[in-house]
Amino acid sequence: MIITVRSIRIRAMPDKKTDRLRQSGTLNPRPDTVTDPLFHDNAFFDPRDLLQVRYEMVRCTVRGVPLKEAAARFGLSVPTCVRANRAFREGGLQGLIPQRRGPRGAHKITPEILAFVLHCRAEHGPLGSRRLVPLIEAQFGVRIHPRSLDKALAKKTARQR
Repeated sequence: MIITVRSIRIRAMPDKKTDRLRQSGTLNPRPDTVTDPLFHDNAFFDPRDLLQVRYEMVRCTVRGVPLKEAAARFGLSVPTCVRANRAFREGGLQGLIPQRRGPRGAHKITPEILAFVLHCRAEHGPLGSRRLVPLIEAQFGVRIHPRSLDKALAKKTARQR
C-alpha cells in the first residue's frame, strides 16, 4: 500500500489482515474505489476485503438497487456484479470467493502421452524431457513444456510408490 503525503510517496507497512487477504486471494486490488457508505461509516466493513465487498454488493442488488449503481458504489464493473450475483445464487458465500484463473493441472499430458513417454524410456533408455517433447509433438501434435512433462512424470512416479 502506498500513501501520498504532500507529494511524497511513503510505502505503508502491510498489516496481518492485508497479508492474510493477499494469501487467500481476497485482497481487493482497488479498495479506494469502494464508495458505499457502509465501508466509510463503520469500522466492521473493510474495503480491502473483496469477499465482503462482493457480498455487500449482492445484498445491495437484492434490496433493489440497480446493477449499474451497485457496481459503481462497490468499485466493480457491471459484468462483475452480474457474475457475483449468479455465483452467490448458485454457490452461496463460497461462490463469491475468487477462483484461481487458468488451467488446473497438466491438462495436455494425457495418460496416452505418459504411456508413450514410458515406452520411449523403456526402449531407448533414460531420455530427458527436452528430447521427449519433440517426439510427443510429432506423435500427438501437442506442444508441452519440458518442465510440465517433468512435473507430470514426478507425480506419476510418486503415485506408484
